[in-house]
Amino acid sequence: MSVIGAEPKLAERDRSALQAGDRLLTDSLAEGLVRFDAVGQIEAGVAERWIVIDDGRSYIFRLRNAEWADGTPVRARDVVPLLRRQIARAADNRIAPYLTAVASIVEMTPEVIEIELARPRPDLLKLFAQPELALVRPGKAGGAGPFRRRDGTRDSILLTPALDPDRDPDEERPTPEQNVLLRGERAALAILRFVERHSDLVSGGTIDDWPTLQAANPAPANVRIDPAAGLFGLAIVRREGFLADAANRGAVAQAIDRADLTGSVSGDWPARETILPEQLDSGAPPMVPVWATLPPEQRPAAARSRVMAWRAAQGSAPVLRIALPRGPGGTLLWAHLARDLYAVGIKPLRVASEDPAADLRLVDLVAPYDNARWYLAEACVACSPEARAAIEAARLADSLPQRAEAAALADRLLTQDVAFVPLSRPFRWSLVALRLRQWQPNPRAWHPLNRLRADTN
Repeated sequence: MSVIGAEPKLAERDRSALQAGDRLLTDSLAEGLVRFDAVGQIEAGVAERWIVIDDGRSYIFRLRNAEWADGTPVRARDVVPLLRRQIARAADNRIAPYLTAVASIVEMTPEVIEIELARPRPDLLKLFAQPELALVRPGKAGGAGPFRRRDGTRDSILLTPALDPDRDPDEERPTPEQNVLLRGERAALAILRFVERHSDLVSGGTIDDWPTLQAANPAPANVRIDPAAGLFGLAIVRREGFLADAANRGAVAQAIDRADLTGSVSGDWPARETILPEQLDSGAPPMVPVWATLPPEQRPAAARSRVMAWRAAQGSAPVLRIALPRGPGGTLLWAHLARDLYAVGIKPLRVASEDPAADLRLVDLVAPYDNARWYLAEACVACSPEARAAIEAARLADSLPQRAEAAALADRLLTQDVAFVPLSRPFRWSLVALRLRQWQPNPRAWHPLNRLRADTN
């Protein structure tokens, strides 16, 4: 299989920039206490079972009979310091802001671990299933994952199923058919390799690579799109000039024809006008922005009127720098955004994703778990102090009703502030051979390598 991007590397202590291949390899070699299955639900990892008590303030895990890569048994005395170290270094990874409720991690018995929280978090398991919290032993070849690393080729990594310590001695050992040859490579090469039937799976596809896939024209039955949960839209990063006023930011949001943009990519890619995709754990349904109360056909005229008023006062058209990916998908997005903004009198300029002078920047993130605060915090790149305070109140809430109330307030304030322009959900695609029968689309857009065929370990 191929994963789009650089050569996969096992996560080390610094997990600040794990790419798709790094996350996939780390999940395969060094699972956490729990992990995701083929449909994005929680299944056993190093822990075989767990209970949540005290209204979501305490998680107790019983470890399974697992082995590290060197064959030594997994014990709580090994797991506890690894988890403590990773939580302490959480500022290095993308889920750091959502782990601050962890108060202590203690060994209760050689097989039992308790994680105590300062605040209730009944949805914490999906964070612990992320590869950023995989248990990697320093100086070792991995962890206790479902695979072991073997010698591959110059440009690939060979993964073989780890033997189950509890297996029946008479049970057949894994066969070479269960091995995975993993490559990290650019999209064009990965797609070509699949089309030429030299691989069974291409993973990690985003909107940026989609035009390349379309040009290759693979069999439709092999093209799979995940219903990924998360954020896809434009974050306001500089509240200056035209973007200093919320009504002007609303005009930018009004100008964009979302249905045309998403429909030009895929019929499986719905448009979105709210920050929250649904109520989740908020105390109210998603806040509908004021600019979205007009029918779509009336929005360009309303946006144009706002831009013309600003132009009359300033003597020139507003100029907005939009940071987008460099690839063909970024060009596709640019074509639609530039057309719509030009039509209402705004002069857009395309800049690189990392350009510090950008006024708006594309946010394309899959949600690690179904939590309203995640959406609101990630959308709040440069939002009002009031909205930021409400998001912080949701983090510090001592009870679930308080958190729901604070999240609803944050959603309302962030939407009224027009600090984020929602467009859709993240677009994630894969190329999947028909024999990978267990591959399933899911909201996490996550496909563990031991959950691709019926003969899994």
